Amino acid sequence: MKMPVALLLLLALCNAIKVNGEESNGQCNHKLMLDPRPHSVSILEFGAVGDGKTLNTIAFQNAIFYLKSFADKGGAQLYVPPGRWLTGSFNLTSHLTLFLEKGAVILGSQDPSHWDIVEPLPSYGRGIELPGGRYRSLVNGYMLRDVVITGDNGTIDGQGSVWWEWFTSHSLNYSRPHLVEFVSSEDILVSNITFLNAPAYNIHPVYCSNVHIHNISVYAPPASPYTVGIVPDSSDNVCIEDCSISMGHDAIALKSGWDEYGITYGRPTTNVHIRRVDLQSSSGSSLAFGSEMSGGISDIQVEQAHLYNSLSAIEFRTTRGRGGYIEDIIISDLDLLNVHMAFGAIGHYGSHPDDKYDPDAFPVLQKITLKNIIGANITVAGNFTGIEESPFTSICLSNISISINSASSTSWVCSYVSGFSESVFPKPCPDLENSNTSSSCISLLQPNGRSAVL
Repeated sequence: MKMPVALLLLLALCNAIKVNGEESNGQCNHKLMLDPRPHSVSILEFGAVGDGKTLNTIAFQNAIFYLKSFADKGGAQLYVPPGRWLTGSFNLTSHLTLFLEKGAVILGSQDPSHWDIVEPLPSYGRGIELPGGRYRSLVNGYMLRDVVITGDNGTIDGQGSVWWEWFTSHSLNYSRPHLVEFVSSEDILVSNITFLNAPAYNIHPVYCSNVHIHNISVYAPPASPYTVGIVPDSSDNVCIEDCSISMGHDAIALKSGWDEYGITYGRPTTNVHIRRVDLQSSSGSSLAFGSEMSGGISDIQVEQAHLYNSLSAIEFRTTRGRGGYIEDIIISDLDLLNVHMAFGAIGHYGSHPDDKYDPDAFPVLQKITLKNIIGANITVAGNFTGIEESPFTSICLSNISISINSASSTSWVCSYVSGFSESVFPKPCPDLENSNTSSSCISLLQPNGRSAVL
């Protein structure tokens, strides 16, 4: 089959993910170079019917099983032409490109029997919503390498409304599925795709390395319960750029495991670069850290982002019993609009998987830099509420101008936190003007301060 022109253009840019060796201030500056797949088949060749009614799970499974044979021959592409392709969950294979042509829509089945039940992730110990197992995601990768999901703006639609109803009515026996999940995989590219109506998360790389997500659109209705856009989870070397995400809960959420399970598994989320994104969150945060962060979150760079129409713009979440850390975070060059709370760091957020957690496992939150930020129509500039036994430290604020709306009764809320600020309006609480913290903050606020972090 002739390879689509759009794919050839993409492949000229990027597959077999390699760093070009240049000095970089972020993971997204590492150039991707992809070799074209020498083999391509269409889902039509495996009996798929794109009428939106015929179940095509077996067609997808058989096509990918066939394409496994090309893994040592340069890999292969599975081409999905225009149509509405109903399917249950299916697994990908290494050295594979899943290409969705313009007008191609992969539809998640609304019959839960078409979604397998799998074991909980070891860093969580149980399903995130319910004890026990969880539904397998619609598109899955386990211990894979060199996988691309791309297209000419094709769509993956989870048809999540039934899952949202079941979740709200407490009718589910297992935690909801995601749209795309990669587990223990590396060299992953997701681009040029629209994601709609995920049952829960849209893209969930967990225990992964070298993940590049760019030029995607993600949407779920404002009332969709706890839907989340992209969730890097115990993963490293992640780039998210040029994306537009509008969700019911969080747009992007960085995580790394839950209480004693995350502490034991011990894999952090680290070296993540997010830039040139438009983020909207109806009931959560445009950009969230935690609250499941027990494996640690560090070395994160966020820049050139537009965060709007959200309950909160940036929120760091944790609680006693989590352990772990959130540190070495630099967030800069943001535009905030119509947000209730611009910045939050909350030390009493979230629940526990069971009663086996250690209440003396206190999380550490430190070395957080927020700079070069403008906000309009904001109700609360910041709420920094730390933990008495483990205060939040080295919160560094610089060159921030927030326009507070008339609904605000107070601009800043602070307790058990220390930091330093310069050129910040409205004036922060005294805890964030601590001269004892100024030396550590000044080093982080320098233009080349990133070198110590990434």
